[in-house]
Amino acid sequence: MKYLHTMIRVSDPDATLKFFELLGLKELRRFDNEKGRFTLIFLAAPGDEDAQVELTHNWDPEPYGEGRNFGHLAYRVDNIYETCQRLMDGGVTINRPPRDGHMAFVRTPDNISIELLQDGQLPPAEPWASMPNTGIW
Repeated sequence: MKYLHTMIRVSDPDATLKFFELLGLKELRRFDNEKGRFTLIFLAAPGDEDAQVELTHNWDPEPYGEGRNFGHLAYRVDNIYETCQRLMDGGVTINRPPRDGHMAFVRTPDNISIELLQDGQLPPAEPWASMPNTGIW
């Protein structure tokens, strides 16, 4: 058995792609299905192409709702502070800041929770150490 990908449904592929590009993922391939009226976009972190995220965009609008039963996607990052700063500079809210130098949570434009984990732990640093949580993560 081999892990292939995690699929999430997205309502705005452009906004979601921008989010994941800020996070550091790159588009690997895209498939438009005219008959089925959907687009599949596969993303991965450079050098980790086996761990893919599939964005599914159904062309006909439909509300997906928010279910906490999905859980989250998790990514190990080289520097959690730099990653969170890059995301904030791109307009992303840090829902659970990396106060401990190890873990943070953000959400995609469709409210999918993303966990960021530092390999090891960095010493606490401002402004992160005193930043409060900004929502459900």
